[in-house]
Amino acid sequence: MPLPSPQSDERAAAEPAAGLKDVVPDETASLPAQLSTPLPRPLPMPLSRFNAAPALEASALLMHCCSSRRLAVRIAACRPYPNMGALEAALDEASFDMTSQDLTEALEAESSQMLSPGRGPAPEVGQRGTLAAYTALRAAHAAYNARFGYPFLICLDSVDPAEWLDHELDSVRSRLGNDPEEERVVAAEELRRLARGRLIRMVAGRSDSRGAPG
Repeated sequence: MPLPSPQSDERAAAEPAAGLKDVVPDETASLPAQLSTPLPRPLPMPLSRFNAAPALEASALLMHCCSSRRLAVRIAACRPYPNMGALEAALDEASFDMTSQDLTEALEAESSQMLSPGRGPAPEVGQRGTLAAYTALRAAHAAYNARFGYPFLICLDSVDPAEWLDHELDSVRSRLGNDPEEERVVAAEELRRLARGRLIRMVAGRSDSRGAPG
Protein backbone atom coordinates (compact mmCIF):
# COMPACT_ATOMS: atom_id res chain seq x y z
CA MET A 1 0.00 0.00 0.00
CA PRO A 2 1.56 3.34 -1.04
CA LEU A 3 2.63 5.55 1.83
CA PRO A 4 0.85 8.86 2.41
CA SER A 5 2.63 12.02 1.30
CA PRO A 6 3.50 14.68 3.89
CA GLN A 7 2.74 18.36 3.39
CA SER A 8 4.01 19.91 0.18
CA ASP A 9 6.52 22.13 2.01
CA GLU A 10 8.54 18.97 2.75
CA ARG A 11 9.18 18.46 -0.96
CA ALA A 12 12.03 20.05 -2.91
CA ALA A 13 11.16 23.18 -4.82
CA ALA A 14 12.26 21.75 -8.16
CA GLU A 15 10.22 19.10 -9.95
CA PRO A 16 11.75 15.67 -10.60
CA ALA A 17 12.82 14.61 -14.06
CA ALA A 18 9.90 14.16 -16.43
CA GLY A 19 8.47 10.70 -16.68
CA LEU A 20 9.37 9.43 -13.20
CA LYS A 21 5.90 8.07 -12.59
CA ASP A 22 5.97 6.24 -15.92
CA VAL A 23 9.14 4.28 -15.24
CA VAL A 24 8.61 0.55 -14.77
CA PRO A 25 11.90 -0.61 -13.24
CA ASP A 26 13.70 -3.61 -14.66
CA GLU A 27 15.67 -4.47 -11.54
CA THR A 28 17.76 -7.17 -13.20
CA ALA A 29 19.03 -4.72 -15.78
CA SER A 30 20.68 -2.40 -13.25
CA LEU A 31 21.49 -4.43 -10.15
CA PRO A 32 22.93 -7.89 -9.49
CA ALA A 33 20.40 -10.67 -9.12
CA GLN A 34 21.67 -11.41 -5.61
CA LEU A 35 22.25 -8.72 -3.00
CA SER A 36 23.39 -10.97 -0.17
CA THR A 37 26.89 -9.52 -0.63
CA PRO A 38 26.67 -5.77 0.00
CA LEU A 39 27.43 -3.53 -2.93
CA PRO A 40 30.72 -1.62 -2.51
CA ARG A 41 30.14 1.81 -1.06
CA PRO A 42 30.41 4.36 -3.89
CA LEU A 43 32.56 7.42 -3.52
CA PRO A 44 30.91 10.85 -3.41
CA MET A 45 30.45 12.28 -6.88
CA PRO A 46 29.18 15.53 -8.40
CA LEU A 47 25.76 15.54 -10.02
CA SER A 48 27.28 15.63 -13.50
CA ARG A 49 29.12 12.38 -12.84
CA PHE A 50 26.04 10.79 -11.26
CA ASN A 51 24.06 11.65 -14.38
CA ALA A 52 26.71 10.12 -16.65
CA ALA A 53 27.59 7.08 -14.50
CA PRO A 54 26.76 3.53 -15.63
CA ALA A 55 23.40 2.33 -14.34
CA LEU A 56 25.02 -0.10 -11.90
CA GLU A 57 27.17 2.63 -10.32
CA ALA A 58 24.27 5.05 -10.00
CA SER A 59 21.99 2.35 -8.59
CA ALA A 60 24.66 1.30 -6.08
CA LEU A 61 24.90 4.87 -4.78
CA LEU A 62 21.13 5.08 -4.46
CA MET A 63 21.02 1.73 -2.65
CA HIS A 64 23.35 3.22 -0.04
CA CYS A 65 20.83 6.03 0.44
CA CYS A 66 17.81 3.73 0.68
CA SER A 67 18.08 -0.04 0.23
CA SER A 68 15.06 -0.51 -2.00
CA ARG A 69 16.05 -2.10 -5.30
CA ARG A 70 12.98 -0.75 -7.11
CA LEU A 71 13.53 2.80 -5.83
CA ALA A 72 17.19 2.75 -6.89
CA VAL A 73 16.47 1.50 -10.39
CA ARG A 74 13.58 3.92 -10.86
CA ILE A 75 15.59 7.02 -9.92
CA ALA A 76 18.67 5.93 -11.89
CA ALA A 77 16.54 5.31 -14.99
CA CYS A 78 15.26 8.90 -15.02
CA ARG A 79 18.66 10.57 -15.36
CA PRO A 80 19.87 13.14 -16.22
CA TYR A 81 18.66 15.49 -13.49
CA PRO A 82 19.14 19.21 -14.16
CA ASN A 83 20.01 20.07 -10.55
CA MET A 84 20.09 18.66 -7.03
CA GLY A 85 16.59 19.93 -6.30
CA ALA A 86 15.23 17.75 -9.10
CA LEU A 87 17.14 14.71 -7.85
CA GLU A 88 16.00 15.23 -4.26
CA ALA A 89 12.39 15.65 -5.44
CA ALA A 90 12.69 12.42 -7.43
CA LEU A 91 13.89 10.61 -4.31
CA ASP A 92 10.99 12.02 -2.31
CA GLU A 93 8.45 10.98 -4.94
CA ALA A 94 9.87 7.47 -5.25
CA SER A 95 9.94 7.17 -1.44
CA PHE A 96 6.28 8.13 -1.16
CA ASP A 97 5.43 5.50 -3.80
CA MET A 98 7.23 2.63 -2.07
CA THR A 99 5.14 -0.51 -1.67
CA SER A 100 4.96 -2.43 1.59
CA GLN A 101 7.45 -4.91 0.15
CA ASP A 102 9.83 -2.09 -0.86
CA LEU A 103 9.67 -0.64 2.63
CA THR A 104 10.29 -4.00 4.28
CA GLU A 105 13.35 -4.52 2.06
CA ALA A 106 14.72 -1.09 2.94
CA LEU A 107 14.05 -1.30 6.68
CA GLU A 108 15.56 -4.76 7.03
CA ALA A 109 18.76 -3.55 5.36
CA GLU A 110 19.21 -0.66 7.79
CA SER A 111 21.66 -0.69 10.67
CA SER A 112 20.79 0.77 14.05
CA GLN A 113 21.10 4.56 14.09
CA MET A 114 21.61 4.57 17.86
CA LEU A 115 23.83 7.26 19.29
CA SER A 116 26.58 6.06 21.60
CA PRO A 117 29.44 7.63 23.55
CA GLY A 118 31.55 7.10 20.40
CA ARG A 119 29.04 8.79 18.05
CA GLY A 120 27.72 12.30 18.37
CA PRO A 121 28.61 14.66 21.21
CA ALA A 122 30.55 12.72 23.82
CA PRO A 123 29.55 12.95 27.48
CA GLU A 124 31.96 14.59 29.87
CA VAL A 125 33.79 12.38 32.32
CA GLY A 126 31.70 11.90 35.44
CA GLN A 127 28.36 12.70 33.81
CA ARG A 128 26.52 9.74 35.31
CA GLY A 129 23.17 10.93 34.05
CA THR A 130 24.41 10.99 30.45
CA LEU A 131 25.99 7.54 30.65
CA ALA A 132 22.81 6.21 32.22
CA ALA A 133 20.86 7.72 29.31
CA TYR A 134 23.04 5.84 26.82
CA THR A 135 22.34 2.62 28.72
CA ALA A 136 18.62 3.37 28.65
CA LEU A 137 18.86 4.15 24.94
CA ARG A 138 20.47 0.79 24.16
CA ALA A 139 17.72 -0.98 26.08
CA ALA A 140 15.02 1.03 24.27
CA HIS A 141 16.55 0.20 20.87
CA ALA A 142 16.57 -3.49 21.74
CA ALA A 143 12.93 -3.31 22.84
CA TYR A 144 12.00 -1.49 19.63
CA ASN A 145 13.71 -4.08 17.42
CA ALA A 146 12.03 -6.90 19.32
CA ARG A 147 8.60 -5.27 18.96
CA PHE A 148 8.74 -4.18 15.32
CA GLY A 149 11.36 -6.44 13.74
CA TYR A 150 13.62 -3.73 12.31
CA PRO A 151 16.03 -1.12 13.73
CA PHE A 152 14.86 2.17 15.17
CA LEU A 153 15.54 4.99 12.69
CA ILE A 154 15.48 8.69 13.33
CA CYS A 155 16.74 11.68 11.36
CA LEU A 156 18.22 14.40 13.53
CA ASP A 157 18.84 17.01 10.83
CA SER A 158 16.82 19.73 12.56
CA VAL A 159 17.93 18.90 16.12
CA ASP A 160 20.78 20.67 17.90
CA PRO A 161 23.63 18.16 18.47
CA ALA A 162 23.57 18.91 22.19
CA GLU A 163 19.98 17.60 22.25
CA TRP A 164 20.48 14.47 20.14
CA LEU A 165 20.61 12.03 23.04
CA ASP A 166 17.53 13.30 24.88
CA HIS A 167 15.59 13.68 21.63
CA GLU A 168 16.38 10.17 20.45
CA LEU A 169 15.61 8.60 23.82
CA ASP A 170 12.29 10.42 24.05
CA SER A 171 11.43 9.44 20.47
CA VAL A 172 12.17 5.74 20.76
CA ARG A 173 10.23 5.49 24.02
CA SER A 174 7.29 7.33 22.50
CA ARG A 175 7.25 5.26 19.32
CA LEU A 176 7.34 2.00 21.25
CA GLY A 177 3.70 2.75 22.05
CA ASN A 178 2.68 2.84 18.37
CA ASP A 179 0.87 -0.08 16.80
CA PRO A 180 2.91 -1.83 14.06
CA GLU A 181 1.09 -0.27 11.08
CA GLU A 182 1.28 3.22 12.55
CA GLU A 183 4.99 2.79 13.27
CA ARG A 184 5.75 1.64 9.72
CA VAL A 185 4.44 4.97 8.44
CA VAL A 186 6.60 6.87 10.94
CA ALA A 187 9.65 4.71 10.16
CA ALA A 188 9.11 5.23 6.41
CA GLU A 189 9.17 9.01 6.86
CA GLU A 190 12.34 8.85 8.96
CA LEU A 191 13.92 6.60 6.33
CA ARG A 192 12.99 9.09 3.60
CA ARG A 193 14.60 11.93 5.54
CA LEU A 194 17.73 9.87 6.20
CA ALA A 195 17.91 8.90 2.52
CA ARG A 196 17.70 12.54 1.49
CA GLY A 197 20.59 13.46 3.82
CA ARG A 198 22.69 10.57 2.51
CA LEU A 199 21.97 11.57 -1.09
CA ILE A 200 23.01 15.15 -0.39
CA ARG A 201 26.30 13.96 1.10
CA MET A 202 26.98 11.44 -1.64
CA VAL A 203 26.13 13.62 -4.64
CA ALA A 204 26.18 17.27 -3.63
CA GLY A 205 28.91 16.79 -1.05
CA ARG A 206 27.11 19.00 1.46
CA SER A 207 26.92 18.24 5.18
CA ASP A 208 23.29 19.23 5.65
CA SER A 209 22.34 16.03 7.46
CA ARG A 210 23.34 15.94 11.11
CA GLY A 211 21.67 12.67 11.96
CA ALA A 212 23.49 9.47 12.72
CA PRO A 213 25.50 8.58 9.62
CA GLY A 214 24.11 5.98 7.26
